[in-house]
Amino acid sequence: MERISHWIGGKVVAGESGRRGPVFNPATGEQTHEVDFASIEEVDSAVEAAADALPAWRATSLSRRSEIMFRIRELIERNRTEIARVITSQHGKVLSDATGEVQRGLENVEYACGIPNLLKGGFSEQVSTGVDVYSIRQPLGVVAGITPFNFPAMVPMWMFANAIACGNAFVLKPSEKDPGTSMLVAELLKEAGLPDGVFSVVHGDKVAVDRILEHPTVSAVSFVGSTPIARHIYETGTRNGKRVQALGGAKNHMIVLPDADVEMAADAAVSAGYGSAGERCMAVAVVVAVGDVADPVVDAIRERLPKVKVGDGTDPDSEMGPLVTRDHRDRVASYLDSAREQGATVVRDGREDEVYSRDGFFLGVSLIDRVRPDMDCYRDEIFGPVLGVVRVKTYDEALELVNANPYGNGVAIFTRDGGAARQFQFDVNVGMVGVNVPIPVPVAYYSFGGWKASLFGDSHMYGPEGVAFYTRGKVVTARWPDPSTSKVDLGFPRTR
Repeated sequence: MERISHWIGGKVVAGESGRRGPVFNPATGEQTHEVDFASIEEVDSAVEAAADALPAWRATSLSRRSEIMFRIRELIERNRTEIARVITSQHGKVLSDATGEVQRGLENVEYACGIPNLLKGGFSEQVSTGVDVYSIRQPLGVVAGITPFNFPAMVPMWMFANAIACGNAFVLKPSEKDPGTSMLVAELLKEAGLPDGVFSVVHGDKVAVDRILEHPTVSAVSFVGSTPIARHIYETGTRNGKRVQALGGAKNHMIVLPDADVEMAADAAVSAGYGSAGERCMAVAVVVAVGDVADPVVDAIRERLPKVKVGDGTDPDSEMGPLVTRDHRDRVASYLDSAREQGATVVRDGREDEVYSRDGFFLGVSLIDRVRPDMDCYRDEIFGPVLGVVRVKTYDEALELVNANPYGNGVAIFTRDGGAARQFQFDVNVGMVGVNVPIPVPVAYYSFGGWKASLFGDSHMYGPEGVAFYTRGKVVTARWPDPSTSKVDLGFPRTR
């Protein structure tokens, strides 16, 4: 069985803990690799390598850091098809979707290439006679990222691009379900000229995560995953004196107003609900149909579902691949049973599709109508190809439904009415809003993050807030006086 080990100090380091986990090909159900699970001592080794590399990297000029970031960008672009193939083989998403993931991650590397401009401070001359004041931003030190299985390339790039460009050393703990991507990226970073130790990868489970959260040398932790784990990451990390940004779960709604183009809304709902088998934190999970538009929207979505081609991600004709593990597939499918039991209408049950009987972890596209907020299929983040429809009578009911939900990650509204859309973006309590855009993931020069139980911490991820997260401000007040003018003055300093 091929083994995936750690990346520490610029090289592959075989795990010695004796603990390993399986890595599957979700399209076949076969185990393809074993991944080493790090011990406390192995996490410590990665942090020590990062700490050793930090002083020289922190002192590296901005122009040199930018040069290396440009090389990283070039190498990832050159190898994006290979990276996408590794994603497909271990996560299951179709190759075109995996390639798109790499491209969106590259946007963050491109943003970090501008680090000389992004780290410019302010300067005020002559704030008092002969006194100047200026601000600078400096790196935190050793920082860490804990990333999910659903975006094994993009989410790490959300984190490490800004982190290392700002002068930090970065330790990545990727998902143990699809760890191969991180090792390939580590090799590319080394090839680009990144000094050994500035980027490390440790694989593992809760043992590795908890050690990162407790390690006294780690200054900050970034996390993306489910809400219960995000809460644990945030509470444990901050209790240990770390700066933490932890993105949690989501229940993204797509409101369709009566004046919306039904065909366009249905296309958007199918695309955003079933892309990557629904394993996206920004996937549309609930369509909120307002008034008389409900029946036409449900009919239009139902008509499109038999045309969605589900299959092996390496097949160019496949539009949706399998889920990441068998256990996860079965948990997702269980919501179809509970929906029926609780009074919803299962319009399409993906277990009735031929793909469900294959050896891989497949589930066909599924649609549930007449969902109520008290049902399990509404309350929980399903994270699979199951789209629910909630029917409401008015815009106010739709807004109240979204604002009452404990999650506040993403939301979309489909309408031809510019006034209604503007009022919605003003009123809704959600961090990312799409207007006739079903998946409103911000571009790299803005920042990504939700509200409420979708975010723990004060900072959103990547973009300007990412740079701020991985640095801390310093203000310098300076003067160069004539020594002959020096005297003792016990008064509080004031401008003169």
